This record gives sequence, structure tokens and C-alpha cells, in this order.
Amino acid sequence: MSYKIIVDSCGELTDEMKASGLYETASLEIDVDIYHIIDDETFDQADFLKRVAACPTSPKSSCPSPERYMEGYHCDAQHVYAVTLSAELSGSYNSAILGKNLYHEEYGEKDIYVFNSRSASIGETLIALKIAECEDKGMEFSQVVETVEAYIDGQNTYFVLETLDTLRKNGRLKGVKAVVATALNIKPVMGATPDGNIQQLGQARGIKKALAKLTEEVVKDLKDSKEKILAISHCNCRERAEYVRDTLMKKADFRDTIILDTAGISSMYAADGGVIVVV
Repeated sequence: MSYKIIVDSCGELTDEMKASGLYETASLEIDVDIYHIIDDETFDQADFLKRVAACPTSPKSSCPSPERYMEGYHCDAQHVYAVTLSAELSGSYNSAILGKNLYHEEYGEKDIYVFNSRSASIGETLIALKIAECEDKGMEFSQVVETVEAYIDGQNTYFVLETLDTLRKNGRLKGVKAVVATALNIKPVMGATPDGNIQQLGQARGIKKALAKLTEEVVKDLKDSKEKILAISHCNCRERAEYVRDTLMKKADFRDTIILDTAGISSMYAADGGVIVVV
């Protein structure tokens, strides 16, 4: 059975995923003051971070249009899936659903399903890989949906950022007390709630201690690690990502590990030095 997986650009794709022809990116867009960026293969992280550092205002993002998703669904694949960043953090999920409705009105019935990742960044990557794994096993469409939704239920997202300013200024910290003693170099350890909102899990003084605290939170929640992929994305700080990977691999065995640079939207929210872990 032929299939296609559309991932909004908050989710990073590995080189293998890009080369497979099974995945397509639905780009979000970013505005840094008057500079407009399409979050696609042309995204330049280094240039973006320089522009953000020089800009007095916080960058803003916009999600793909329903029409963009509809175009993605209009293909030869018999099964089409979309994976979006958390519906609690972006309009991308709702846009993908509207695109599905538009497709059905325009072209008739087709097996299309939109997954609300309830995560972001490399969490979306893992979900897309899980969809492909299920399809390659020959599962029926309904089985794929059921299996992947269960997988999302068991997925956990954690992150440590140098600053929460962009998340706070863009209203992504609802219910979180974004009171961090910057002068004391206090770094919060954050995570996703089951419904895809953001919560604070702890804090530590300095980035190294915060990353160590993050690994403690991962291990505390970890179940059946040998069946799971440890996925880490980072914004311009591969050494930190490798430290987290190496620390976790000393504490648990994983099926595989992935480390990726953040794409545009993830770079916008993670900011320079941010690390995201999903397992």
C-alpha cells in the first residue's frame, strides 16, 4: 500500500527520511522584524540566530494554510498522514484538519489522518518514523492510526533552554510561572503535558546542572527503553546534545539514537543553546 507522510516544519527530518521520497514538509513561516523566512530547506540557522539577536522584538511565526495541506494530500498515495506540532501551541493542526475537509469536498473520499503530536521538533520526527514503521509492516490504515495514537500517548518531551523569552512573549507558557532568576543563572527544566501544553519540571543553577536534571527526569519516566529511540534536537549546541545522549546511554539501553539540528520554528523557540529530548 502506498503512503505519504506530511510533517510540518517544526519537525526535523533526517537525511534518510528526506531521501526516501515518503516524507514532505509543510513549511511554517517566520518574521524577524521586517525579514520574512520560509522554514524550508533554505533555512540558515546561523543567519537566523544573528538576526534574532540583533532584533529588539520577538520573532513571530505563522502556520501552513489549509490550502497548503490540501495540496499535500492531493497525491497518488493511498494513505496520507500529517504530523503537526502540538495543537495547544500552534494553529498547524487545525489548518491540517481544515485542509483535509477541503480535500474531501474537492476530490472526494481518501484515507487521510492528522496526528496532533502534542509535542514539537524531534517529537514529530519520531511520530513520522513510527507511521512509516507501521505502514512497512503492512498494517491497515485504521491499525496505523490506532498504533501511532497509542505511541503518542506514551511519548515524553523534555527541554532546557537558555531563555524562555520567545515562548513567553508568544503566549506559549500558559499556566507556567516564567519567573527565572536570570541573575542567578537559574535554568528551568521543561516538559510537555499529556495534552501538549508546556510545564516546568524543575530547575538548576547553570546549563550543565540543568541538563543533568533533564536526564534525571527522562530516566524517572522511562519505560521499555530498549524498544525506544532516544531523539535529541539542539539549536547550535551539538556538544550539549551529545552530553545528554551519552549520559542517558549510561543509564539505559535504547533501540537507537538520533541527534538533529533544529529547523526554523524549533530554532525560534529553542533559541541559541536549547536542547530538546523526546523518548
